[in-house]
Amino acid sequence: MPAPAEPSGSLVLVAGAGRLPDLVADSLQRAGRSFKVLALRGFTDRRLRARADATVDLLDIGGTLAILKSWGPAVVVPAGGVARPSPAALLNAGAALRNREALRAIAGGGDDRLLRAALALLEENGHRVLGVHEVAPDLLSPLGILGRHAPDAEAQGSVGTGQALLAGLSPFDVGQAAVVAGDRVLAIEGPEGTDRMLARARGLNRRPFGYGRPALGTVLVKLAKGGQDLRIDLPAVGPRTVCNAAAAGCAGIAVEAGRTLLIDRAETVAEADRRGLFLVGLEARA
Repeated sequence: MPAPAEPSGSLVLVAGAGRLPDLVADSLQRAGRSFKVLALRGFTDRRLRARADATVDLLDIGGTLAILKSWGPAVVVPAGGVARPSPAALLNAGAALRNREALRAIAGGGDDRLLRAALALLEENGHRVLGVHEVAPDLLSPLGILGRHAPDAEAQGSVGTGQALLAGLSPFDVGQAAVVAGDRVLAIEGPEGTDRMLARARGLNRRPFGYGRPALGTVLVKLAKGGQDLRIDLPAVGPRTVCNAAAAGCAGIAVEAGRTLLIDRAETVAEADRRGLFLVGLEARA
């Protein structure tokens, strides 16, 4: 995957929940970038909220657009998670979109459609929207083995199965991850997210009664969906992912190099080493 072009000019970081907005802000500082932080009330963590230049409600679309207009950034970068609003909450913001019917379609169409609509709204108002991978590439997984452990032949076969499975599921609004043992698919990520998917896989992989030995070559594979807008839903793994994968009986984790965020990279690699898991960055799909 070629390195993205370095964006120029001022930047606004729209900060949601989790560690990612903090990590992006730190990366931008290291790179000497000029930026402002627009915090989402109830989502942005305390450390970053304290340094935010403004705070808005998630559904205050008019207020958000007014702030961005006054700042006039060259680039807007969304980072971090937000809870999916209820359809009723979305309908209260209907004046910001074309009509209520379009809003209902967005609300019922899955997270991808909702997030794409938010980006489209920013772009319709003249803002250039970039992803974290384009402004903070140092946070992405590199290619190859990242720690002390390497996948054996059985694990490599499982990785191949996981890659083929997730490629086949790409057209659908499902998750980005799966737990695979050889040709056996133990779990596919749904709306509950990777951690809960791993909890399901743990029970399925340790039968009978949850105490059996896990299947050899069990791996967690996490890839971006084909055609996915990486600006709003970049796959990510971190130390907690490693702990949960180990509990599920995984021998390792395979992610897509250049398209997967490593949250607290040094800690993530150290946790994988400590638990005996491999962590590998795969060649990005074309």
